[in-house]
Amino acid sequence: QVQLAESGGGLVQTGGSLRLSCTASRSIFTIISMGWYRQAPGKQRDLAATIALGGLTDYADSVKGRFTISRDNAGNTVSLQMNNLIPDDTAVYYCYLKDFQRREFWGQGTQVTVSS
Repeated sequence: QVQLAESGGGLVQTGGSLRLSCTASRSIFTIISMGWYRQAPGKQRDLAATIALGGLTDYADSVKGRFTISRDNAGNTVSLQMNNLIPDDTAVYYCYLKDFQRREFWGQGTQVTVSS
């Protein structure tokens, strides 16, 4: 069973930066894509950014140019560098993983709060 360990959430002011990290318990050979979704209070859980096995990235329009997603060489850790944060980025961020059998797994969520 895939387990996802998240870190890096916190409280920052507008314009600040945070870096989220997520490490999967399974190897790169079982992973199709990894990334982050986020859910603000009262809203649906939506894509923030993902990165596929081949390195192709996908970003929400609202974070393009501000967030950068990356994977380590082993492929089991994904990081989300979040720069120029704004209050609308405030949400619980959930690590996401899809394996080769198209199964999806979720982390427990880490809170990101951006104050104005």
